[in-house]
Order: sequence, then C-alpha cells, then structure tokens
Amino acid sequence: MTQAQLAQGAEALLSVRDVSVVFGGIVALNGVSFDMRQGQILGLIGPNGAGKTTLFNCLSRLYQPSSGDILMEGQSILKRPPHKIAEIGIGRTFQNVALFANLSVLDNVRIGTHARTSSDIISDSLRLAWVRRGESAMNKRVHEILGYLDLEDVAHTIVSGLPFGTQKRVELARALAADPKILLLDEPAGGLNHEEVHVLGDLIRRIRDDRKITVLLVEHHMGLVMSIADHVVALNFGRKLAEGTPTQVQSDPDVIKAYLGSKEQ
Repeated sequence: MTQAQLAQGAEALLSVRDVSVVFGGIVALNGVSFDMRQGQILGLIGPNGAGKTTLFNCLSRLYQPSSGDILMEGQSILKRPPHKIAEIGIGRTFQNVALFANLSVLDNVRIGTHARTSSDIISDSLRLAWVRRGESAMNKRVHEILGYLDLEDVAHTIVSGLPFGTQKRVELARALAADPKILLLDEPAGGLNHEEVHVLGDLIRRIRDDRKITVLLVEHHMGLVMSIADHVVALNFGRKLAEGTPTQVQSDPDVIKAYLGSKEQ
C-alpha cells in the first residue's frame, strides 16, 4: 500500500484497499477499493455474481480477503475474528433474516447489546453492583430502540409469529442495540412491498441523521439505493465498475450496460 493510500485511508471511517478474494481459482473480488466517510449512506450495487455479498462478508469478517486490507478508523480489521467485529462498531443485518425464532422480540434485541458488555460469568452469578447497573442501562437502551422502531407493542411476541417486514425491523433493532458506528444492511428491501420499501428508505435516513450512524447498503432495489444513497459503488465480475453520486453512476455507460439495462434493450 502506498503512502498516499495510507493517508487517504486514515481520513475515512472505513477504507477498502485493493481487496481481492479467490475461491478455488474463481476470482470473486479483484482489487476493489473505496472509502466511506462519516455520516454517509453508501450504496453497493451490481448484478448477481458481481461480488457484493463477498465484499460484505469480508467487512463483517465472515470471509478473509486473499489480498488487500480493510481499515476501520485507520486500523486494519483483518486480524479480528467475526465475533469481535461488533466491538469496534460494525453491525450488520442479513439478506435472509437471522433471528432466534423461538425467542421474543425483546430477547432478540437484548442479544445485540452483549457485544458492548464487559461482564463475565462470575460477576453475573454474584450479581455485583456494577453488573446490575450495566443491566439497567442495557434494558433502558433496548426499550429505547424498541420505541424508536415502533416495536414496543410486540416486545413480548415470539419472533416466528411476526410478519416478515416486522422481523426485518427486529433484526435492525438488534443491530442498533450493539451501538454501531457503521451499519451494514444486506438487501433490506428484499421481500417488502412498495409501501414498505418507501418507509424503509425514510427509516434508513432517519437512523443516519438521528443516531449518527454511517450506512453501507447492499441492495438490488435500485429505486431505494438511488433515492437515499449519498455515494454509490458499482461492481461487476468482481471489479469496481463505477463510483460517484447516484446521478453519476446512473448515467455511467458501463453501469447502464451491465446492470441498469442499455437503451437498446
């Protein structure tokens, strides 16, 4: 990595630097680089097989890049195991809802707070004063998030009995409970109707503005991405195809050909 890249990465909240991923000879990502600034909503787009999910899984440490680096506030995240990634302020949702189906909404959201707790089994069993204070603060935070996402009425409902759109909000609440600096949203509009997608767009902007959370959005719903993203990165066949404002990316000839459809079609 050059000194110029290091300096640029230090200014970014999240910096992806020349990341490549190879699976058994198949190149899933090929030298992808971009920066995320504090307070941005960044949309990551591309056709199926473009490498979006692979990159997403590198950011959340489910995959290890074959080469390159990923910096969070100037520090590499690549030596951190997946269960330690929330500690530095990276939270995520999943394309397929990954909740504890037999637990209540309240308990699912509580689970999200554990990434930010420091108690241990001995302290918990002795009910030490600082543990009790931590539990009180945790419960207050959980209920605040439930209220923020209009989930209080279903707080004690088992998740499996809820509509899909509500389950998506529960997963979002769990991610927010970890107090992330960066929120990775994987296909949040999947399975939602038109009105629900509109509400989701407003909610993502509100989360960014109210809670000062930077958002990376992987999404096939182009209307959603182009209406809320400040910056867009387009991938195709594992390479970065284009980058810029929504208007710039929408009008890029290579993006039109690869993803949005050419005018001749």
